[in-house]
Amino acid sequence: MLEPLLGSRNAERTLLYILARQEGYAREIARYFGSDPDSIQKQLRKFEAGGVLAARSVGRSRVYSLNPRYPFLKQLKALLERALVFYTREEQERLLLNRRRPRRGGKPA
Repeated sequence: MLEPLLGSRNAERTLLYILARQEGYAREIARYFGSDPDSIQKQLRKFEAGGVLAARSVGRSRVYSLNPRYPFLKQLKALLERALVFYTREEQERLLLNRRRPRRGGKPA
C-alpha cells in the first residue's frame, strides 16, 4: 500500500510492525514477515539515521521504536494506521496480537 511512497515493501512492513507492537528488532520483524533479516536491518538503520526510529540495546539485540521526538510522528502514525485499515482482517489481527511469552501450562486454548 505505501510501497511507492516509502520506496520498498520492507520499509512499509518495518514501520507497520513497530507501530502495531511499539518496538521490535530486525530478526523478529523478518521472521514475522518471512523476509530477509539483512533487508529489514537496512531499513531499520535508514529510519534511525533519518530520525524516524530510536534504538536501544537490550543484551545483544538492538530494539527499535518510533522516535517520540520525530517532528512528523503524529502524521506518520495517522498514515500508517490508515494503511493498516486496508489490510485483511486476519492480517490486522495477527499483526496486532502481541504475545511475547509462552502460555501458562494447562491453560485452555
